[in-house]
Amino acid sequence: MTSPSPVTPLVFVTGGVVSSLGKGIAAASLAAILEARGLKVTMMKLDPYINVDPGTMSPFQHGEVYVTDDGAETDLDLGHYERFINVRLSGANSITTGKIYESVIRKERRGDYLGATVQVIPHITDEIKRRVDEATAGFDVALVEVGGTVGDIESLPFLEAIRQLRTDRGADKAMFMHLTLVPFIAAAGELKTKPTQHSVKELRSIGIQPDVLLCRSEQPLPDGERRKIASFTNVPEKAVISAVDLDNIHKIPMWLHAQGLDQIVVERLALGGKAAPMADLSEWQAVVDAVEHPIDEVTIAVVGKYVDHKDAYKSVGEALKHGGIRQRTRVNLKWIESQDIEREGAEAALGKVDGILVPGGFGDRGFEGKVLVAKHAREHGIPYFGICYGMQAAVVDMARHVAGLAGANSTENDKQSPHPVIGLITEWRTQTGEIEKRDERSDLGGTMRLGLQEQRLKPGTRAREIYGKDVVGERHRHRYEFNNRYRTQLEDAGLVISAKSMDDLLVEMIELPDHPWFIACQAHPEFLSTPRGGHPLFVGFVRAARERKANHGVAGGKLLKEASA
Repeated sequence: MTSPSPVTPLVFVTGGVVSSLGKGIAAASLAAILEARGLKVTMMKLDPYINVDPGTMSPFQHGEVYVTDDGAETDLDLGHYERFINVRLSGANSITTGKIYESVIRKERRGDYLGATVQVIPHITDEIKRRVDEATAGFDVALVEVGGTVGDIESLPFLEAIRQLRTDRGADKAMFMHLTLVPFIAAAGELKTKPTQHSVKELRSIGIQPDVLLCRSEQPLPDGERRKIASFTNVPEKAVISAVDLDNIHKIPMWLHAQGLDQIVVERLALGGKAAPMADLSEWQAVVDAVEHPIDEVTIAVVGKYVDHKDAYKSVGEALKHGGIRQRTRVNLKWIESQDIEREGAEAALGKVDGILVPGGFGDRGFEGKVLVAKHAREHGIPYFGICYGMQAAVVDMARHVAGLAGANSTENDKQSPHPVIGLITEWRTQTGEIEKRDERSDLGGTMRLGLQEQRLKPGTRAREIYGKDVVGERHRHRYEFNNRYRTQLEDAGLVISAKSMDDLLVEMIELPDHPWFIACQAHPEFLSTPRGGHPLFVGFVRAARERKANHGVAGGKLLKEASA
């Protein structure tokens, strides 16, 4: 008889007072410190919205849809998690109310509950607990973030489930960390602790007593306020942690470590036998040092259709900064609405930038602006990096303005285009006798091509040189593809197809050989970039922007100093 597997100790992270206090960053920072102490760490997000996942939600409402290796469309906080700890997450690490209810109703329809009345307790809470157990099994410790704020009606099943998990596991296998706001009232000249007191009171009313408080404020929490909060919330004073606003999120692990947060967790969950005595945060210190002491800076234009809500491009912005960190370069981002390009032209908006990135998107709004941007970068020798829709815009530009295919377009935007250089696989595959058997995620017109997929790089191309290997894996999220009927015509016009899917059917990357740096990819490499490692394409792009600035002096501020100085 085999003994049961040991349960993974859990740190539940909740929030109060208001949303957007930074639970995801705070949780990821704590996870980074614990990982730096040699622990095997994972994370997960419990989101209270009823959507099954954020894949169909507007970027203006929800921000970026973050895609994992297994093709799950998840909350952007999973991006924070993967950027802060060395673990690849999956759909199991992102749970929504929609997923839970969908699963429970499916079981009820199958008769799994043997005719019982299906209720929030125990059926919904049991499903939540089961998924937490499955996603966190096999790790030394797991951090579980609960979306929303305490008091939200939709969060109650999740809060009840984590309360039960604490009771089921015991005090040494589960703990609660609560993030609250300590606002500064300028008129009174004081930090106010009452919102934190009421938030904890609300949490305790549903049976959860926090073990740690993270108090978010504009300035460090004075000792007097710390003692006052501890007294009113029944939390030890040393466990009342000041989560002060910082100018660089990469400083947060060191800020929390300096206050002993990781040691509190190690002691509370009896992790001392597995954790190193001290955290090695040297990699994070190196990141902070590179950010605060750059030798150069560049300005990159990000031309998209959701720039008024920058969280829609969260990973893109972070990956660009990571590319700069790898070469001690400050990357200044200039966000440009693609529709403005359509109205005003490219020259006015792009005349003083060192590089241009066009990210992904859907629909025809602003697409013509992206095509004009690709054309402007191509004709003026400005480093260009196209991602997903940004690659498709570059293909349309080449087709119209170099290959002479008037009216070329994507069938996403023009079903009657005389030259559909971008289209669903089902729109062009059968006309050329292409391979019929494909992963169904890739070739069904109504579904996405999602998740990590390998591609083969063409020898002698810039892409092959940048990656330094023949085969790479990147994450995808798109429906439309390069139309193979136009491969020969576009290659004859000077386009180089620098990467294709492993079966040679799908175009993955393109580039222009006679351009200083013009690369576009169908995948989303931003999802695999981290501050400590960067991503080869983003590092190469920022390097090209530096070279353009040095040669042309067009933007980005003056050269600060060389590394050897």
